[in-house]
Amino acid sequence: MPDSTVSAPSLHLDYVRQQFPALAGDWIFMDNAGGSQILQPVVDRLTEFLLTSNVQLGASYDISQQATLRVQQGAQAIATLMHAADPAEVVMGGSTSLLLRILARCLSQTWQPGDEVIVTNSDHEANIGCWMELETQGIVVKVWRVDLHSLSLELADLDALLSSRTKLVAVTHTSNLLGTINPIRQIADRAHAYGAMICVDGVAYAPHRLVDVQAMDIDFYVYSFYKVYGPHYAVLYGKRHHWELMPGWNHFFIGNESLPYKFQPGNVNFELSYSMVGLCDYLQGLAAHHYGSEMASGLRSQLEQAFDLISRHEEALSDRLLRYLRTKPQVQIVGHQESDRTQRVPTISFRVTGVHSSTIPLQVDPHHIGIRYGDFYARRLVDDLGWAAQGGVVRVSMVHYNTLAEVDRLIEVLEQVLG
Repeated sequence: MPDSTVSAPSLHLDYVRQQFPALAGDWIFMDNAGGSQILQPVVDRLTEFLLTSNVQLGASYDISQQATLRVQQGAQAIATLMHAADPAEVVMGGSTSLLLRILARCLSQTWQPGDEVIVTNSDHEANIGCWMELETQGIVVKVWRVDLHSLSLELADLDALLSSRTKLVAVTHTSNLLGTINPIRQIADRAHAYGAMICVDGVAYAPHRLVDVQAMDIDFYVYSFYKVYGPHYAVLYGKRHHWELMPGWNHFFIGNESLPYKFQPGNVNFELSYSMVGLCDYLQGLAAHHYGSEMASGLRSQLEQAFDLISRHEEALSDRLLRYLRTKPQVQIVGHQESDRTQRVPTISFRVTGVHSSTIPLQVDPHHIGIRYGDFYARRLVDDLGWAAQGGVVRVSMVHYNTLAEVDRLIEVLEQVLG
């Protein structure tokens, strides 16, 4: 954690926004849970690879050696971001959905009919459907459902589902619809007490908080970089001994000596992998800009400082919007009503009594503010809560490059829409 003896400065939005070229336009981006804007340092690294080292890896000539090193640097950057013990634990691929399907296909080959998997009804479908499909091979799938009153995943309900046959608990770190941060370490401890593993979808968490797979004792953790200020690319972390015990997804002669290549058929995308160094460049620069001589030593500690700045600012963004929405009796805020950064991220969804959710973004669009409505691939949750007929929810999803002035502008428009 950041040094408590160093006072935390406020986030310098001018500096932050200069790193995102798309923000120079006239649109306010508040659909960031669907995809954030990309960092200039990420684009710089991507371009650097394509223009100066766009060759196959592993050859003896100099440019190939340089390309190999750059892809390795990308894997190390991602491992540092997640706090993986070893870059070999980091599998990269085209999307979270694809990586989870690879995991389910390979991991399930080590299970027997009658073994059990627990999924939630609040996850993105990517971390539900791939496990549900295992029922065809005799795997028993149990559903951990959100409490209808608290709209939270209650640990007591999980306790009732766990058994000696449980092999895996699949759960989201943060709901992309509710914005709620789930107590992952407590869930992991419960799963491990039964000899089970935990697979966490961190897509809606990773843009807002620094991931620490070791501190949470997570077996598998996945997220997409296009929602963390990068390109359309994704990562799946797994403890090394799990990868070693599973059959691979690559050619028959690719074994454990080639982790993580064992699960990366056709190899990784070279330039996208290297571009992830640019994400660390930005976060390190964020710490340096704000802390100067008081910047922590070591990249991981600098990342902690950067995300502390990010989360504090995002809490203020959440507070401004939630305070407004609470003044509207016809508005139902979905998820935590307060802005506490330990409980939620600034992904804020709501419903309006008697109003179809689809009508609200259409009235906001002309003001050049991008928000969205729907189920956001958390369709099982929307169906279980009976919200489908109303078009799901309206979602405002902010990140740290958003400003309080932008929130105030949205509030001005919502005041016209909601009355």
